[in-house]
Amino acid sequence: MAAADLHAAVVATMQLAPVIPVLTVRDVADGVAQARALVAGGLPAIEVTLRTPAALEAIAEIARSVPGAHVGAGTIIEPAQIEAAVRAGAKFLVSPGTSPALAAAAAQSPVPFLPGVATASEAMTLRALGFRALKLFPAEAVGGAKLLASLHAPLSDLVFCPTGGIDAAKAPAYLALPNVLCVGGSWMLPKDGDYGKIEELARAAAALR
Repeated sequence: MAAADLHAAVVATMQLAPVIPVLTVRDVADGVAQARALVAGGLPAIEVTLRTPAALEAIAEIARSVPGAHVGAGTIIEPAQIEAAVRAGAKFLVSPGTSPALAAAAAQSPVPFLPGVATASEAMTLRALGFRALKLFPAEAVGGAKLLASLHAPLSDLVFCPTGGIDAAKAPAYLALPNVLCVGGSWMLPKDGDYGKIEELARAAAALR
């Protein structure tokens, strides 16, 4: 896919809802149940982190069995994970940061890739490689909404999905910025297995913008 097409595709993913939920799954059934609740609540773009053994299988099952889900893979830190995630059915990829090797592989990704940055210099490096949509991580720790507001004037052609330390109270300040298309977070995913509560919190998150 051409760079312009990949950029359009990642922007389209970022615009599906104001929040991209970040899932860490216990097992496949848990991943599917969380995804169903999130989609029912109005959050179709779902990032499953590759932090647990069940993650790739969960991505595959969500892609197969959850109508309306736009499932992606997060915590991509090695080039080899790109192929594995795409093979599992991931429709987009997200990284917490971007090494030179990962940036080179991401530029050739067959699906939209949202690379992570934490500084203006990192954002400029990825911009030079053709990326225009980036993830700011860990957002709250590196300057949050104030940092993104400061980046808008010198890097006005970049858009961001800030993630890390953001909750329902902090999200509106980010979403009000012109260079923020969505935020990432897990506040709508309680650990107690209450999928009804997940749907309720997802509906509130979907209404943030």
